Amino acid sequence: MSGSAVRVVELSSPFTRFAGRLLVGLGYEVVLVEPPEGDATRRELGGDAFVHWHAGKRSVVPASPEELRGLLATADVLLDGSPGGAEEIVAGLDDLVHVRVTPFGLLGPRTDWQGTDLVVAALGGMLAQVGDPDGPPLRLPEQQAEHLAGVNAAIAALLGLRARRTGPGQLVDVSAQACVAAALEAGTLAYLHEDRVPPRPGSVHPLVPHGLFRSADGYLGGGLGGSPRMWDALLDWLREENAAADLTEPRWQDPVERKKHQEHVFKVVQDFVGTWPKAEFAERAQARKLPWAAVDLPHELPDNPQLAARDFFTRVRTPEGERTDLGFPFAFPEGHRVRELEVPALGADQVLLDAEEAEPRPTRATSAERAPAQPAYPALHGIRVLDLTWVLAGPYCTKVLADHGAEVIKVESARRPDPTRFAPFMHLSRGPHTDPNTNGYFNEVNRNKRSIALDTRTDEGVAVLRELIARSDVLVENFSSTVMKKLGLGYEELTRINPDLVYVSMSGMGHTGPRNGWVSYADTVSASAGLTGLTGWGPDDVVGVIYGHGDIVAGLQAALATVAALEHRAVTGRGQHIDLSQLEATAAHMGTSLLGGPAVTPSGNTHPSWSPQGVYRCLGTDRWLAVSVRDDTEWAALCEVIGRPELATDERTSTAQARRRSAALVDAALGEWTRTFPADVAAEALQARGIPAGAVQDGRELVEHDPQLRARGFYVRKEHPVAGAFLHEGVPIRLTRTPGGIRAAAPVLGADTDAVLSEAAGFSTECVQRLREAGVLR
Repeated sequence: MSGSAVRVVELSSPFTRFAGRLLVGLGYEVVLVEPPEGDATRRELGGDAFVHWHAGKRSVVPASPEELRGLLATADVLLDGSPGGAEEIVAGLDDLVHVRVTPFGLLGPRTDWQGTDLVVAALGGMLAQVGDPDGPPLRLPEQQAEHLAGVNAAIAALLGLRARRTGPGQLVDVSAQACVAAALEAGTLAYLHEDRVPPRPGSVHPLVPHGLFRSADGYLGGGLGGSPRMWDALLDWLREENAAADLTEPRWQDPVERKKHQEHVFKVVQDFVGTWPKAEFAERAQARKLPWAAVDLPHELPDNPQLAARDFFTRVRTPEGERTDLGFPFAFPEGHRVRELEVPALGADQVLLDAEEAEPRPTRATSAERAPAQPAYPALHGIRVLDLTWVLAGPYCTKVLADHGAEVIKVESARRPDPTRFAPFMHLSRGPHTDPNTNGYFNEVNRNKRSIALDTRTDEGVAVLRELIARSDVLVENFSSTVMKKLGLGYEELTRINPDLVYVSMSGMGHTGPRNGWVSYADTVSASAGLTGLTGWGPDDVVGVIYGHGDIVAGLQAALATVAALEHRAVTGRGQHIDLSQLEATAAHMGTSLLGGPAVTPSGNTHPSWSPQGVYRCLGTDRWLAVSVRDDTEWAALCEVIGRPELATDERTSTAQARRRSAALVDAALGEWTRTFPADVAAEALQARGIPAGAVQDGRELVEHDPQLRARGFYVRKEHPVAGAFLHEGVPIRLTRTPGGIRAAAPVLGADTDAVLSEAAGFSTECVQRLREAGVLR
């Protein structure tokens, strides 16, 4: 895509800057609007924050609102993270896609609440899912709540551009809290479908038999795998090394028995794992096709042979010299990698503010010249997506596409069971865990889709699949790297079947590179990407990220890639293969950590410059409050609220640096106050003085008590033909003119087979019946 084809203006904030960075990676021109003193990130982390978030952007310093409006008149997208919003200044710019990104959204009683990454993670449900069950909640490192808001904002921008092809621009409301609440894997689903709230899992996954293990020189992510083959292979290895203990007894062949006594099984595995160096164990495990990975820290990522072989990293030119930074989540367009970026000097592109001197822009059609106005369908209306994905990462991608209007056809089969339909240990429902149609896990990420039961292990099944490919716009799969070629459907063949196809593959490591065949789950990807290694209280107290955050990140990035590729196709007429690596997608969410080098280690809930920032116990069982104090003014206000005004001027606590040195004193004073209040009451008292604070909410509290999500109508009730009526997690992106939404509950297995084959592939009733009798459609 031409860098001048689309202009994005960014009024930056912590919740928009990743969106701007992603759009740079897609080839768009992103113009950063800075104040006269420069964006705040120029002074954060010795300038590393600006290097990471804003390299590749252009910099302007408008002297007046009129100059800014003139710039916006030439723009296609406004990424708006400004505190008060730019609604007044963009009034009348009807073609502009105005993406407003705020901590809590533009609708509801908490629209004016202050939000930081920690506070939004607390109120969005993320903090309740990380940490030991008997300890305080723990944040995910490197601003993961901000990253989730950013990638959703980037998707929102592209959806707005797509919708603008048949109408004007529009305002898009992105709530960071809703972005987090929609990205909790089973966190809220366990409450919605089983009336239970899981405790924080510590270092063990709450559903899948995986966790964090100590090695001889660090940590490993992995476990028993998700299939009988993996258990058998692990057991064979333990036998060979005389380390199987009693696991050779027949009782352990039963996965239910293993789950019931998982603590004992894990102890045997830990005794074995603990004797190995992490890298050697991971290599040997992967040679046996077992899902294990070494837990690496960000500064170790350049040594990862897979990332190096795929040219993941980006060279950044700064005034002080060249730096190596994290790359982008996927190569785009058509396999192109952004290899070099330049850090802009403050106001380096002032020419853009001069209407007479500015570079000429491509002429856009006026409202009168555009195609006749179409009904305000969702942005992806008319796009057909063939969904060959399973479990979480892939289905999360296609869920986003379906939520925004795409016709998503899920290809599945009882002979190729999706664990989220069939595996008892992943089944979330009030009824028996044997019905493939009642699992809340599956039904959440597959709403709005159609289901076709097709056995692609047969030649006739593959022939049917080829007919569907020929009539689809997009194909998404998250198989291992060789599966499609084994089906005779490598990319060259796919382009022969459908030259315009957008093909998104989502394997764990990508289709190329020395580790392209590695078996990966979300926890092993997070281990390899540096996320797990930074999730803890210190270098020797790593807890890890156990739930499927990496899967959700990969799904969101794949959705972004899909919409970007559809926009590219609309301009060039060409489809493409996006070879998305879940490892690269997750590593791209690691913020400034690589630039920080070996000094970046686990740091609990603290912030490198703010103080205090942490999670404090409140009145009630396992009730906690997240607080961020960003400057001395907020500290003085907090001291008044907690009844300790003298601490505002005490030399031990009057500055952030002093407060970090006196952390015990500060935490004791704040903690003594929070323990006397319910978390919500404490949050309201602090927010009334402009201090970012929020209760740590679990799934029950999000659904039952959160007034902001309720005002946004976030949880949506739909009736499922087998599972009955239940609430679904909502859509965090609200397009005002072409809104997405939850139109239908997930399909029963194979419910749409006949209709899809007739409507989408043109098969006759007789042909469908013959295929069914031959066992192809089941």
